[in-house]
Amino acid sequence: MTGFETAYAKINLALHVRRRRDDGYHELETLFAFVDAGDVLSASSAERDRVRVLGEFASGLDDPFDNLVAKALGKLLRSEGLAVTLEKNLPVAAGLGGGSADAGAVFRIVRERFGLPDDWQERAAALGADVPACVESRTCIGRGTGTELEPADDSLAGTPVLLVNPRLPLSTGPVFRVWDGADRGPMPQGDARTIALQGRNDLEAPAIELCPEIADVLAAMRGTSPFLARMSGSGATCFALFENETARDEAAACIAADHPGWWQMQGNLR
Repeated sequence: MTGFETAYAKINLALHVRRRRDDGYHELETLFAFVDAGDVLSASSAERDRVRVLGEFASGLDDPFDNLVAKALGKLLRSEGLAVTLEKNLPVAAGLGGGSADAGAVFRIVRERFGLPDDWQERAAALGADVPACVESRTCIGRGTGTELEPADDSLAGTPVLLVNPRLPLSTGPVFRVWDGADRGPMPQGDARTIALQGRNDLEAPAIELCPEIADVLAAMRGTSPFLARMSGSGATCFALFENETARDEAAACIAADHPGWWQMQGNLR
């Protein structure tokens, strides 16, 4: 039996970085949301675990020891192995939690077939701060390093969204190192729409310093009149939210015509 699971693209509707911690990580507050599109995983029974990667961005995962799908399988003991094929549709090092989303999809596959251990959240967090959120892939608030999750409302569910990336990878570590350390205040309270509109992404400025093309992407997206355009995570992907799918599709066509080299994906928030 073969099962399929989408690794939903993660975006940060707001990302407030509060301080550097003594352990080298950062204290943050974020509103996670997920797009109903992303990488696609298929899994079937096998004598032992194995992972095959294909798709447009497969070359970004050429190190088998740094593949979060394989690492996630290793965190979850089972009575039989799984042969997993990963169709890599999301760019790597793009602020979309692609690897974390892939790991989250593995957890859902294992949950469906075998169930998850009681400490699955700790096992997920060991793979990355945003992996626990990616397991459920629902709008939620993350605190601490992002692993302390709180429920959030679904007031933005179904919202049309456009993702655009200038096809430039941007690793998280260097962006955090450029962050100026200033605490610009807590994330707003309220429903998801309020938090998104009144919030900010504190990593946007340092990311643009390292990758100026992000400013070009944001300018192009804001020129299509979304009700919100912002960088996701540590970049370089940016997202735009629209009131209806027609506006999103027109924006996507306009940006594709003006910037044919940029990657983009259309979807709706889950």
